[in-house]
Amino acid sequence: SLISFSICAYSVHSNPSSSVRHFPNDFLWGVGSSSYQIEGGWNADDKGESIWDYLTHKNPEKIVDQSNGDISADSYHQWRRDVEMVRELHVTSYRFSLSWPRIMPGGYMNHVSTAGIKYYSNLIDELLRYNITPMVTMYHWELPQRLQELGGWTNPEIIPVFKDYARLVLEMYGDRVKIWTTINEPWHVCEHGYGVDYMAPSYNFPGIPAYLCGHNLLKAHAEVVHMYRDEFQQRQGGRMGITLDTSWPEPRDQDSAEDREASDRAMQFYVGWFAHPIFSKHGNYPKVMIERIRNLSKQQGFGARSRLPEFTMEEIHRIKGTSDFFGINSYTSNLVNSNGHNNTGKFPIPSFNHDMGVVESQAGVDWPGSGSVWLKVYPKGMYNLLMWIHREYNGPEIIVTENGVSDRGGLEDYARVDYYNLYLSAVLDAMEDGANISGYIAWSLMDSYEWKAGYTEKFGLYHVDFSSPNRTRTPKISARVFANICKTNAIDWSYRPTLNDEQLVVAARLPAESMETSNAASTLSWSLALLLGILL
Repeated sequence: SLISFSICAYSVHSNPSSSVRHFPNDFLWGVGSSSYQIEGGWNADDKGESIWDYLTHKNPEKIVDQSNGDISADSYHQWRRDVEMVRELHVTSYRFSLSWPRIMPGGYMNHVSTAGIKYYSNLIDELLRYNITPMVTMYHWELPQRLQELGGWTNPEIIPVFKDYARLVLEMYGDRVKIWTTINEPWHVCEHGYGVDYMAPSYNFPGIPAYLCGHNLLKAHAEVVHMYRDEFQQRQGGRMGITLDTSWPEPRDQDSAEDREASDRAMQFYVGWFAHPIFSKHGNYPKVMIERIRNLSKQQGFGARSRLPEFTMEEIHRIKGTSDFFGINSYTSNLVNSNGHNNTGKFPIPSFNHDMGVVESQAGVDWPGSGSVWLKVYPKGMYNLLMWIHREYNGPEIIVTENGVSDRGGLEDYARVDYYNLYLSAVLDAMEDGANISGYIAWSLMDSYEWKAGYTEKFGLYHVDFSSPNRTRTPKISARVFANICKTNAIDWSYRPTLNDEQLVVAARLPAESMETSNAASTLSWSLALLLGILL
C-alpha cells in the first residue's frame, strides 16, 4: 500500500524530491486551537455551563474514554506558556476561539463575566506583545446551555442574541483583533449537532432541525458581519469571515459521469449549503439542494412545504457577500458514488445524507491511515478541494483555517511531518494553478480534548502531559519542522530533526503503548519517505 500511495502522493506539479519549494513572502502562517478543547476551567470564576459541559457530564458514555474538557490542557491558567509555544513556532497568527458562556454565562447580555473578558484580553495582549496576529473565532461550538434549552440554533431567537454577544466582543477586543471568523464549521454545528447523535447537543433528529439551524446560523452570521461593517470595521481596520469544512469527495470511478456528479453534489451539500448563500454570484442555497429537498419532502408526505426553509429576496441579498475571506478546514478525502433510488447507503428517511444522495467510503483505498478512523492521507484531495472552491466562487481569497493529522501519542511524529509536507505541497500546487490562498493554519497547537474521541487521538504539534498538574507541554518533532517551514517560508523535505535532550527526557517517561504507536508511525513514515525518494 505504501508503494501505491507513493504514486498518489506526488504533488500535482513536481516531484516532491525537488529540494525546496517556497511560499510568497506575505503568506500568513498560523496554528490553531479552540476554547472547549484546551481551556479547562469549566466552572472557574463565574463561567456558565456550555452544551459540551452538559453533554460530557450528563452522558459520559458518549465519549470514547468517558472524559471531558473540565481541565483539559488547562489553558485557562497556562495561557502564557501557550503564547510561548506559538512564538517558538515562528507563526504570524494564532487562531483561537472565545467561549461564549465564559464571557456571557447565560448567553444573554444581562450577565457579563469580568473574569472571562479579562482572560481573553490578557491572551490577546500577550500575543500582540510578540507581533503575533490574533485570529479569533466567535463561535467554535460552545453554546451556553441555557440557550440550548430554547432550542439553540433552531430557534430564530439565536440571531439577535448572537449579535449582542458579537457586539460585546467587538467592543472589547476589536481594536486589537484584525482577523475575525463568526462561526467555525456550520455543517458540524447543524448536522452533527441536530441531525445525528454525534456532537452536542446530539439531537439525533434527522432531516429537519439541521436545516432550521443552518437557516438561522446564516442569518446570524450575516447580521454580525453587517454590524461589523456598519459600526466597527472602518475604525478598527479588521476583516471578518466564516470557516466552512469538508472532506474532499473523490469520484469512486473517475470515468463515471454519475460518480463525478455525486462528487459535485456532495460539495454543494457540504460546502455549498453555507458557501452558496455567501460567496456565489446570486446567493441563496445551491439549486440542487433546493430542488432535491423540495421534491423529496413532497414525496415523503410533508406537503408543499420543503424541509429546507426558504429565504426571502431581501434575506438573499442581505447574506450575499458577507465574508472578507473563505475559511476552509479539511483533513482527508472519501470516495463517493450516487446513493441511487434504492437507498444503497441505507440512510434514514428523511435525513441530510438521504437528501444529498451520496454514498461515501474509504473502503478499498490504499491511503495511509492516522490516529483517527476517518482520517486517511490523500494530499491530492486538498488540491482538488481548493481548486473547486476557486472555480465555484470566482476566485475568493482562501485561508486554510485547519489542516493536520492525528496519531495516538509520542514525540517522534514523522508521519505528521510527512503529512504537513505533502498537504502544503498540494496547497502550493493550487496556488500555482491560480487559487488565491493567503494563509494556512495548522491544527493544532497542542494535544487537546478531541470531542467524541476524548483524549485518545492527538493532533498537537506539542505533546501535553495530562497527568501533570501544570499540563506540561513539550514540542514534538513536527513542531520543529513546522517552525522551520514558517521561518523559511518553504517546504524542505530534507529537514528531519531527531529528538533533542529536552524531548528525550520526556519521551523516556511516556507510556510504552504511546512509544510503540510513535515508533510504528515513525517506521511507516521513514518507509514512505524512502519510497517517495525524498531522503537526501
